[in-house]
Order: sequence, then C-alpha cells, then structure tokens
Amino acid sequence: MKTLDECRVHIDKIDNEILELLNKRMKVVERVGEIKNETGGAIYRPEREKAIIKRLSAKNKEDNGLLNDSAIEAIYLEIFAVARNLELPERIAYLGPEGSFTHQAAESRFGAMSSYLSLSSIQSVFKTIEAGRAKFGVVPVENSRDGVVGETLDLLAKSPIKIVSELYMPIHMAFASKARELKDIKRIYSKDKGFGQCREFLQEHELINIEQIPVESTAKAAILAAADPEAAAICSHIAAKLYGVPTMFENVEDTVDNTTRFVILSDFKNGISKDDKTSILVKLKDPLKAGSLVNFLQDFNNEKINLSKIESRPSKEKNKMGYWFFIDFFGHIDDEAVQRVVNKHAKEVTWLGSYVKEKYGI
Repeated sequence: MKTLDECRVHIDKIDNEILELLNKRMKVVERVGEIKNETGGAIYRPEREKAIIKRLSAKNKEDNGLLNDSAIEAIYLEIFAVARNLELPERIAYLGPEGSFTHQAAESRFGAMSSYLSLSSIQSVFKTIEAGRAKFGVVPVENSRDGVVGETLDLLAKSPIKIVSELYMPIHMAFASKARELKDIKRIYSKDKGFGQCREFLQEHELINIEQIPVESTAKAAILAAADPEAAAICSHIAAKLYGVPTMFENVEDTVDNTTRFVILSDFKNGISKDDKTSILVKLKDPLKAGSLVNFLQDFNNEKINLSKIESRPSKEKNKMGYWFFIDFFGHIDDEAVQRVVNKHAKEVTWLGSYVKEKYGI
C-alpha cells in the first residue's frame, strides 16, 4: 500500500470482513438467547464476559497486537451489550437523572442500545427490580473521598436483590456555562459535594465568592445552567453534552483519583470465575460480647480468605443496640473454603452476591 487511497480500500475490505464476522457471532447469540429462554438462564453473565476479555487480551499479547487491554475491553463491552439486546432486550434502572454519573456508569457496562430507566432514589431502583419492572439496577455503593453510600448498604440488608457485578469509575467534573466569559457568571449550580470537590479550581479562577446553589444532582445543575446564560454548572462531561451546555474547563476536581464504586443489581447468581469477590452482611449472634467480631474474622484467616472491606452500620432493629457488618472478600460463595466459614455461621451471615472482581480505578 503506497497511497492513502490504497489504504482506504484495504480498510473498507477489512471492515466488510469484520461486519460479516459480527453478524455470524450474532446468529450464534440468537441461538444462545433461545436456549436461555427455554432454560430460564440469565442473559447477563459477567463472569463469562470477563473470561472472554481475559482470553482475547492474552491472545493479543501473544500475537503482538497493537490494541491494549483497555481498548479490547471497550470494544467487546459494546459487542456484549448489543448481543444481550439480541438475546433478550432488558431494561436497566439507575439512580438518575439522565446524565448523572450513575447513568454514565450504566451505559459504560450496558451500552448505548439498552433501555434505561431513570429513577429519583436508590430505594426506587431496588423496588423496581424487585417488582420486575427492570432486570438490572445500577447504584453507587462507595466513593474514595466520601466513603460508603449508607442507603445502598441498608437496602442490601433487607432486599432479596443481589449484587451481580461491580465497576469502578473515575469521577471527573466539568465547568460548563453558556456565558461568554467567566466575569459574566453570576451563579453556579452543583451537587453540594461538587463545590467542595472543586474548591481549588473556584479559588484559582476567582469564582469562590460567586453564589453557589446546591441542587440534588450534577445533572440537574447542567439542566439549570442550560436555561440560564448567567449561570454555570459543575457537572459531569456527559451531562454538559447531553443538555447542551458548553464546557469551559474540564477535570476541575481538586484530586485526580476521585473514584466511585458502583454495583449492578439483579435477581440471579453468577457462576464461579476463579477471580471473584463476595459481599456478605454479618449479624453477630452476640455483638456486644468482647471478641465476637475478632473470633468471626479469625475463621476467614484460618481458611486463608482475604478480606477487602469491612464496614459497620447501625442495625436499626427495634429495641436493640448494635451493629451489622458489611464484608467484602475475595472468593465465590460456592468456593469450598468460603462454604466452610459460611456454614459455621449460617445464622449470622446473609449472602449479598458473588461477582467478578474488578480492578480499582478503571
């Protein structure tokens, strides 16, 4: 290939081959959907998708391919999303409004073709899945700066819905406005925590004394700024784009490592992937007894099960003073070592879900 036109002709030929292969893949996917409908199998299988991406990344390295792991994952997550909609179109409920970080997280996993349902509260997401009005739900569970989302943990404690997947998403803020210059801005909208997370930016650009109006979400901030030429919004990039507010500055957050962990909720159980994480709720039989928690955790140590998180929450049981413990550990609920611990404490442990472990910060 010596000319640009020759390169383009070659690219067109390859694109035709890719399209033909994708259609062949989707024909197999259709049959998979038929089998799953007959057997009642779950359409979304995170452990299977993870295994495919892992295998392809390894093959790519063997072949000295130009794509990196992130590129392979991005391409195939979209292919998986299209495939799932061919198998059986599913609705995904998320903590809204449209353009929120949770919406962005949901689309990153389920793709642009899926049907999305924006809800005003985390509780509404749980209720919608429980009622069968959506197959999946996406909610935040913790943030690297602000800690756990207590409402999510409390609802997991009493809901039959399980965690089927997790994802970590870096949180980047944009400063968006229809104003021509900074001096024309009279008010700034954002979620209350958004102002605190971008305080250095506001100080550096002499915006710290401008009226700050807290609203329920960064997406709502973008909606208000879109209708007010003298206003600005500290919001997500997707919200600014969605509501037509020009971005004046990108990545205005004070720290670059602000990350939120989201969980995907549904009503099925994942198979073992050998790279799993499990979440449980622990209600100790005698929580006020000295050493009760240490003794419980010692059983995990004896089985060489690594804990990745432990979080206490008030039990909220009537006429009782105590705490529940939310614990994440590496392994699947059906692993033999895990079963030995869980069976020993059957009356104290509630399983919240086992799912493919994701790398922090991607």
